[in-house]
Amino acid sequence: MNFTGKFCLFLLFLPICVFPLFAQTETDAPAALETPADIAPVETALTDTAPLFEEEAPIEISDEEFASYFVFEALPIIIEGPSNIEPRSFNDIFPDLTRTQRRRVTSASGLRNSFEASESSPIFRPNPESGVELLNSYVMQKRPSHIAEALILVPYNNRELDMLDIYNALGLIQNIQNQTIGSNNYRIFTETTRLESAQRRRPIPDPAPAQALPYSETMYLRFTDTVIGEMFIRGEILISLYGLTYSMTNFRDVYYSIFRVMGTERFSAIIYLEPVREGILIYSMAGIYLPGFIVNRLNLSNNINNRITVLMNWIIEGLRRQDAVERPVIPYTAN
Repeated sequence: MNFTGKFCLFLLFLPICVFPLFAQTETDAPAALETPADIAPVETALTDTAPLFEEEAPIEISDEEFASYFVFEALPIIIEGPSNIEPRSFNDIFPDLTRTQRRRVTSASGLRNSFEASESSPIFRPNPESGVELLNSYVMQKRPSHIAEALILVPYNNRELDMLDIYNALGLIQNIQNQTIGSNNYRIFTETTRLESAQRRRPIPDPAPAQALPYSETMYLRFTDTVIGEMFIRGEILISLYGLTYSMTNFRDVYYSIFRVMGTERFSAIIYLEPVREGILIYSMAGIYLPGFIVNRLNLSNNINNRITVLMNWIIEGLRRQDAVERPVIPYTAN
């Protein structure tokens, strides 16, 4: 084809290519352009009797075909506990404990250690190959002034518990306020409740026991402390291959009367729980930063330990409740 033929063919297809570039919806149409007075506008009547295009016969589509254009398979938002994963041994995760420490770890209080961050460091060190690591967690990244760590092994009673049991044990936030310490049954928290959100801090009830695990979960809580006052806490749960991590931090400043005693995210705690062959492993670390003039007036290590005790007792009580519940095992099926 010579040049003239190619040019004519180009002119023939030019309107087909150019027309879609100028096609716009009514909402996207630009403002009318000013035209010279000697150019008369072209009037086009858009009426039902004079359509721009002839209607084509409708295409018959079945309900199943129509749905297939809009329905897609979403990723699951829950997971079932993989029953084919062999539980690990407690000794494999913490191989360096002494004989005395191994006896104490199954006691009611477990192993405890609290210290000032400027004077010491955590002493409970899991096997580096276990994947359990709290030393570099965000608790330490907040540069707390005081730290408390705890290590407890809760033996099984009626049956072996799994991560769904652990998750449901952690779901009863309102039960934290019922925990007492000491011979006089002193309550650290007078109220513990879930909140609707960080912005709408309206109390809501705890949910019913779950039938399957979420991949992760974020919740907002309010703890009314007898010493500190109201603490607004953000809790986050994350499921991993072997265990469950529960982290908490205050998402608002803490005030005592009209005085601010703690800034946002100056309290943090992280709790790792794993069903091992011997029972449920609970490994926690909590940190807090308070100004020096407050620290000098408080036995801060003792206060942190008391609150860790309340949280540990709450978890153990929840696990015992789950242990007493006969729950059918949901088989794990890979997607």
